Amino acid sequence: MTTTPTAPVVAETPGRPSRRPRGGSAAGRVRHRLSGSAAGLAALVIAVLWTVPTAGLFVSSFRPADQIRTTGWWTFFASPEVTLDNYRDVLFGSASDGRLASHFVNSLVITLPSTVFVLGVAALAAYALAWIDFRGRDWLFLGIFALQIVPLQMSLVPLLRFFSQGVSIGGTQVLPAWELTGAMAFTNVWVAHTIFGLPLGIFLLHNFVSQLPRSLFEAARVDGAGHGRIFSRIVLPLIAPALVSLGIFQFLWVWNDLLVALIFTGGDTATAPLTVRLAELAGTRGEAWHRLTAGAFVSMVVPLTVFFLLQRYFVRGLLAGSVKG
Repeated sequence: MTTTPTAPVVAETPGRPSRRPRGGSAAGRVRHRLSGSAAGLAALVIAVLWTVPTAGLFVSSFRPADQIRTTGWWTFFASPEVTLDNYRDVLFGSASDGRLASHFVNSLVITLPSTVFVLGVAALAAYALAWIDFRGRDWLFLGIFALQIVPLQMSLVPLLRFFSQGVSIGGTQVLPAWELTGAMAFTNVWVAHTIFGLPLGIFLLHNFVSQLPRSLFEAARVDGAGHGRIFSRIVLPLIAPALVSLGIFQFLWVWNDLLVALIFTGGDTATAPLTVRLAELAGTRGEAWHRLTAGAFVSMVVPLTVFFLLQRYFVRGLLAGSVKG
């Protein structure tokens, strides 16, 4: 006859609570706290406080100019009066009133290539630095990472001299000046934005590319695939969310940029983007500041559209690589 051993029962000491796991992991406890009613209420308050100024700007953009100058936007609900004159002036008015439509096109011409160039070059560089073994690879990546610390303003004058005067060593002209006029003047802005966006882009994409399973690359090499096919057939589809996230950051930064565009477009109205014209929209003495309400929303249309259309990819890109399995 056999007996099954039973686990001994440990009696709890009176007045002393037993030790049991509480709340699981630290991440679980933080998630529980952030999903509570207090956290939800705090998020709601922050969202309202963040949205009210934008809502006031939106309401003011449809109010007549005399009411904008004399009363606050909240008085609109007591005596509503709507007009489209502000948008008509800033989009299709005279050169002194607005005429943002042509500058709107200039912003698209500047932003789209600057974003595409950064995505293409950063993806290729990230793959090379992560999966191609060559001498000095770690030092090169360290140098690219260090470039993020250098303030952008320090490189504006040397880069502008490179475009306007070229490169000369000991009185010998090594590289000629870029004497670009007309539509070709956009090239200066494209190159500048690409240079300034590459360090961060390469660093972000390198983190995603380096986390891809090595077995995928080994299996592809066994099948006879080279670096070009591996990059196009394996790497690009897997890092698509990261590319979209970087594209949104680069697009918004270039679209909202004023300093780089103001310097490298040469002040020419034919190539100046929307931000340059917005800075001049209020007039020399600020007497037409009411136009800024409509002009601000004209400049916000494209960034908001891009963000909402690509929002799900953006969230996936932020979460990619945070967990394994």
